[in-house]
Amino acid sequence: MTPVSQVTAGTARGIRISMSDDHQQAESLSGMHIHMIGVGGSGMCGLAQIAVQCGALVTGSDRSASPATEQLEAMGVKVSYNQQAGLLPADTQWVICSAAVGRDNPERVAAEARHLKIFKYSEMLGRVMQFKRGVAIAGTHGKSTTTAMTALIMSMAGLNPSFVGGAVIPQLGGSSHGGDGEHFVAEACEFDRSFLNLSPQMATVLNVEPDHLDYYKDINDILAAFCQFVAQVHADGLVILPAQSPHLGELAAAASAEVHTFGWGADADIAAQNYALVDGCPAFDLALHGQVLGRVRLQVPGQHNVFNALAAAGLAMGAGVQWRHVREALESFRGIERRSELIGQVAGVTLVDDYAHHPTEIRATLAALKTRWQPTRLICVFQPHQHSRTRCFMDEFAHSFDDADLVIVPDIHFARDTASDEASVKASMLVEKILAAGKTALHLPQFPQVIDYLVTHHRPGDLIISMGAGSVWKVTHELAKRI
Repeated sequence: MTPVSQVTAGTARGIRISMSDDHQQAESLSGMHIHMIGVGGSGMCGLAQIAVQCGALVTGSDRSASPATEQLEAMGVKVSYNQQAGLLPADTQWVICSAAVGRDNPERVAAEARHLKIFKYSEMLGRVMQFKRGVAIAGTHGKSTTTAMTALIMSMAGLNPSFVGGAVIPQLGGSSHGGDGEHFVAEACEFDRSFLNLSPQMATVLNVEPDHLDYYKDINDILAAFCQFVAQVHADGLVILPAQSPHLGELAAAASAEVHTFGWGADADIAAQNYALVDGCPAFDLALHGQVLGRVRLQVPGQHNVFNALAAAGLAMGAGVQWRHVREALESFRGIERRSELIGQVAGVTLVDDYAHHPTEIRATLAALKTRWQPTRLICVFQPHQHSRTRCFMDEFAHSFDDADLVIVPDIHFARDTASDEASVKASMLVEKILAAGKTALHLPQFPQVIDYLVTHHRPGDLIISMGAGSVWKVTHELAKRI
């Protein structure tokens, strides 16, 4: 692997890349009329802002008003909340559809009848990235947090990047932003191979594990997609890969860009050393090619967030951010919504919400939260996401709750499942597996039952966590009112 240049004068100039101006050769958006169906979505809202700043005329529609649509309207974007065919503007040239928009949407049907160009969100993300210096964050886990960390570092360093993430970043005012800086930081999702619409100047792959097995055949199919993503990073750019990954060799071989690694110890170019815990959160020395740049104390728990921070630091330094700005931003980072998010502390009970819905994420998150809060009892309300995922990972899920004293499982959240998927597995089957693994578990099908149970059975010193990619967050939010 090509080594980076040496650190100079205590700054982050140790990582430097020279990027071409190919992004400036893309077709101009100036003067183009783009209509966005589902414009209030987190990613769609960010794309709309960026398109406006590129000179496009943007209109949109959504089912209802939201802070995101109100923000767009304040920028001059006309948004309608009655999705009818007749409301598709006559001079529309491109139509962008969020992932939630079905083929029977009246505006989409009208666009097809008029033979307009129709793009999926991920396709448009790739097109817009051509007008910026793309910074893409991929991986099975940690994308949203690392995207947020990277965007915060660049923002605090004064680069004013555009960014599109998968969760609200309270410190940056939302999940997306159209900045006037040259960088575009984007979460790159592997589902449906949507990240292959991107050709960034810089990218990281945080990890590669089996997931989305309703779409991919197996881990080899998944790895092949990630390798193709890495291969699409500009040749004069930068790829940052996990040093301890079993797939490092395949990923690095796929890259034509310069490759750096991150992880623990001397094996990594961007390394964490002298790990310790301070008030339940990580502290570590960040070293670049063996030279310690300084110590970082995070405000978010878990060793997984050390890895996220290393990747974000590498990307930011690759963009020219000095070390002092990197450290300042990482130490000030307070997390994002639905990622180990503290909902409240009432009657001696700590309430936390988290998005984890994969066995690896569950294990890492529960371990981190137990270390952070030191509860006398940890109760996890886990709502499985997708019947197909639950079926594929049943045994892994059953052994993911070692740090929990009680696991409460409501019914499975239905998403992209077929009728046969739904019939093949039930939440009660997962509870049986958890019990067989030696843990205490209950199946309470509906959220009101879960809430009533916890209102009655909570104790001072409890840590209660709502966990899953569905609407299970409602449990801890309601408990905060009722306990």
